Amino acid sequence: MKYNIVQLGCQMNISDGERVQQVLDKMGFTPTDSEEEASLLGVIACSVRQKAIDKVYTKINKWNKWRQKKSLITFVSGCVLPADKEQFLKTFDMVFPMSELPDLPQMISQYGVVTQAGMRPLDKGLEEIESQKEKSDPQMEGLQLTATVPSIGNPQNSLLKSDSSIEDFWHIKPKYGSGFEAFIPIQNGCDKFCTYCAVPYTRGREVSRPSSEILTELKQLVADGFKSITLLGQNVNSYGLDKKGDELSFAGLLDSIGAYGNSIDQDFWLYFTSPHPRDMTRDVIEVIAKYDCLAKQIHLPVQSGDDEVLVRMNRKHSMSKYREIVTDIRELIPQATVFTDIIVGFTGETEAQFEHTIDIMKEFKYNMAYIAQYSPRPGAASSRWADDIPKEVKKERYHRLTGELMKHSLEYNKKLIGQTYKVLVRGKDRKSGYLSALTEGRLIIRFASTDEALIGQYVYVKIDSATAFSMEGQMVEHAYAMN
Repeated sequence: MKYNIVQLGCQMNISDGERVQQVLDKMGFTPTDSEEEASLLGVIACSVRQKAIDKVYTKINKWNKWRQKKSLITFVSGCVLPADKEQFLKTFDMVFPMSELPDLPQMISQYGVVTQAGMRPLDKGLEEIESQKEKSDPQMEGLQLTATVPSIGNPQNSLLKSDSSIEDFWHIKPKYGSGFEAFIPIQNGCDKFCTYCAVPYTRGREVSRPSSEILTELKQLVADGFKSITLLGQNVNSYGLDKKGDELSFAGLLDSIGAYGNSIDQDFWLYFTSPHPRDMTRDVIEVIAKYDCLAKQIHLPVQSGDDEVLVRMNRKHSMSKYREIVTDIRELIPQATVFTDIIVGFTGETEAQFEHTIDIMKEFKYNMAYIAQYSPRPGAASSRWADDIPKEVKKERYHRLTGELMKHSLEYNKKLIGQTYKVLVRGKDRKSGYLSALTEGRLIIRFASTDEALIGQYVYVKIDSATAFSMEGQMVEHAYAMN
């Protein structure tokens, strides 16, 4: 039997999907890129964006029409708000939180599907992660809502809980989608309760993964030849705060990884996403500066350049605090690229407040900014407020801010012309006869080559020309193994 999984949303969902594929492979299913060929169809959903949820409904409506001609099993997991989950229960066969993934074989077996796993509680490859507690009805256990939307006025008194059973999920080895790039989840959930964000209501409160497991997984990836590894979490730099005294801090975790990188001959770049300015401390930046394997690229979401808007967003950081962090980065890691996230058209954002965001784009000169036009999400606090910025105003602000970003990124990229950079080749470029690569700072470089054996390897490229979001050059050297 064949399966097809649609993955939507962020890198965390991509990482989750790799573990889902591992479970299905262990059960005897085989993957297919064709939905029409599959008997098992799933979605790793994202309630953070309405467009992503709309895609889920489009998929399940199409799939349910196919039931008239063939037997199907459908499921949805990932980041799902309680309101969305309620609707999905009416259309999907199975709806479960990602922490219940170890129970997926039982859920599927209840539909009469015979696979290599048969009717056993868990496939042999999953026995070591089987939950110790007996579940009277695993399928219904997977359908239970895991979160109650908290009181917006006082999130600390909310009923929202951490999903401690996520640790069983972390024990599943992913089916990596690449042989040279990998994700390592280091925590789940979020305690920040930004008013525009649905994540605390889809993933619960923060839970940190044991650092010993993280380090073991990383060392195995490096030994297997992975060259780009990203630590994942909703707020990675709050890692360990839920286990004070019993776990490393985020700076401590990075230091352990850096020390390991220094002790071996293999070369790799270690990234992390996403940090929160509130928890970004100078010691984290000092550790990144200290070790070669800790990539000199920092993604630091700002969301708005106006303090009043930041208060309404419940970001819990001011622009002065954010400015201190960027100053530390520029001082300690002057070669680092800096990326950010920004929302335009948030409820109540005035033209003057938006201009403050334009000002910080000019001040910090980001290499990249992921700019979103605000849209309310059910369950998040701001969904109670009027979405009072017209769509045409949001669109106009988006284009103005993007134009400012392009101006500064182009200026930065042009300064690199004539220099040679070590890059990691990621695949064929859209431009025929070229390969696409990333610098350590995650800047895009293409170069003329049809040698697909270079994909997944480091090469050296001398930059000849630049645009706002990419550069072009000539390969001057490559190494098939940096050992």
